[in-house]
Amino acid sequence: MEIRTVGVLGCGLMGSGIAQICAAAGYKTIVREVNEPVLERGLGRIRKFLDEGVSKGKVTEAARTATLGQLSGTTRFDEMAACDVVIEAIVEDLDEKRTTYAALESVAPEHTIVLSNTSSLCITELAAATRRPDRFGGLHFFSPVPLMRLVEVIRALTTSDETFQTTFAFAQSLGKEPISAPDRPGFIVNRLLVPYLLDAIRAYENGLGTLEDIDKGMKLGCGYPMGPFTLVDFVGLDTTYYIANIMFAEFREPAYAPPPLLKRMVLAGRLGRKSGRGFYSY
Repeated sequence: MEIRTVGVLGCGLMGSGIAQICAAAGYKTIVREVNEPVLERGLGRIRKFLDEGVSKGKVTEAARTATLGQLSGTTRFDEMAACDVVIEAIVEDLDEKRTTYAALESVAPEHTIVLSNTSSLCITELAAATRRPDRFGGLHFFSPVPLMRLVEVIRALTTSDETFQTTFAFAQSLGKEPISAPDRPGFIVNRLLVPYLLDAIRAYENGLGTLEDIDKGMKLGCGYPMGPFTLVDFVGLDTTYYIANIMFAEFREPAYAPPPLLKRMVLAGRLGRKSGRGFYSY
């Protein structure tokens, strides 16, 4: 299957990054948001990222112009009718995704492949909410999307061989390194990462050391680019808590249970960088 036009549903932090790399790879890219102000914020994020890349010498003026030339925004689903692939990157809410898929399928042609960027929801369950379960899969990017090379390709029980192979090749065409991940909560990366973050929080609760010393220990002792508390602030405490709850509900193993401190920080609105305060202040 030849892919010429890509649709992206959602122009938040992840959606804008996905739209940017699709346009940069030469695909005509249409990104859809719920209203104009939210859409303009997302497109502005892309322009800012490219402008900073130019100023740092990492992006050429020609590449910036070409990327923006391939990109357009809309608040309508109608324009998704031209898309060969649509990547959904909206909120992690099953009902919202079902509603979005219904609106998309009212205009999307039969051949269109629909992919979800969900980091935690069951791909088979999402596929079952559509009329094209054989042409549905997961394509999980990592933040910041333009910089992180990995993408997980997740196959639902109903995903056809052709859809999987097309999706894998599409991910490669974006300059990413795809890996095949199982349709289980957390896929591969979060299945291993989230218990590590939760264990670090438990260890801190139990007086293992200061935030700074634990972070420095993992950075300098294990060669990690950032310590667990810096990382969880970057990912978002609410996102980590949400994924942990889904994983615990699936596996019922103590390693996936959110620590009390994490729950209380989320309830207090200390979500990390996004809110200005998490384990650290920003």
